[in-house]
Amino acid sequence: MTSRDSRTNRPGKLDPLGPLRDPQEPGCDVFLTGTVFLDIIFTGLDSAPVRGTESWARGMGSSPGGVANMATALARLGLRTSLAAAFGDDHYGEYCWDALEQGEGIDLSMSRTVPGWHSPVTVSMAYEGERTMVSHGHEAPPPTGPGPFPWCPPKARAAVASLAAGPGEGWVAEAARRGSRIFADVGWDDTGRWDLGTLPDLSHCEAFLPNAGEAMRYTRTECPRAAARALAEKVPVAVVTMGAEGSYAVDSRTGETAEVPAITVDALDPTGAGDVYVAGFVTGSLAGWPLADRLAFAGLTAALSVQEFGGSLSAPGWPEVAHWWRTAPEALRGRYGFLDALVPPGAAPSPRRRAVPTIGFRHPVQ
Repeated sequence: MTSRDSRTNRPGKLDPLGPLRDPQEPGCDVFLTGTVFLDIIFTGLDSAPVRGTESWARGMGSSPGGVANMATALARLGLRTSLAAAFGDDHYGEYCWDALEQGEGIDLSMSRTVPGWHSPVTVSMAYEGERTMVSHGHEAPPPTGPGPFPWCPPKARAAVASLAAGPGEGWVAEAARRGSRIFADVGWDDTGRWDLGTLPDLSHCEAFLPNAGEAMRYTRTECPRAAARALAEKVPVAVVTMGAEGSYAVDSRTGETAEVPAITVDALDPTGAGDVYVAGFVTGSLAGWPLADRLAFAGLTAALSVQEFGGSLSAPGWPEVAHWWRTAPEALRGRYGFLDALVPPGAAPSPRRRAVPTIGFRHPVQ
């Protein structure tokens, strides 16, 4: 198993943590780990595929997916991001590594290429604002030699974990012990128990961000807001996302609550929107913003992401945020007025990032 040298985030990006930085701080803002997939996305389908027929999509793209969605979203918002993941020893794995390291400036020094292991792949089909996915892959073999991960994650301001029913992951407790603020989301509970007691790493979390369905199942409540209040008894900050209704949060340390409605957009593909939301919330939290501003910013970044197809490549950066702010409806300018202090005045908009319809062109497109 081999590793490669990684680069830090590229200079010239807006740094939301700039005023907080000092020479003694960790070199990493956010650490995360998980499985990187190659995502192949079809969009522009008129309906779900029908058995025994062939469907043609009007759009197609390829990009790193899985945990790469979150890593890319964090990096594009200016956070120094470190990812520990296994990469396949194939063209797919090489493409994903280069896209994340060279394209996004994500630190992959704790990642590895596994000889003879092929990359996991997900095919996603987007239609009618929903998606259907088919995935294939095998669990990567564990590292054979000594190394700092998973028992010694790097010192970082924060870490993002995806909780699942079962025994806790040792790296989460170690990251918390080393001073990282832990932010977590959660996936569907295949066991059907929906028992918070099966999420031992929740005790290490500063913030927990489930969606409304997950939150209500875990708390046995009938209302997302009641679910958030119940979760706040278990974790300092509980955030419940409510789809088109927006999001609601409770900070049990201060007693503060906040609710921000969603921004109405024409959604093309929801892939990765949840990851982008968490990345926006982490950014605002590390920057020390008020709770309502964190919800608003997270919702904005998620809304921008669903207007493009693909997971990681639809994640917005500050140029996209700046473009939206310059053209934002008057009715929203009060709620998002905090962006005035963040978005560089007169910054030239950059081209939108889009997934490309191939794994990689041999020659740059002119």
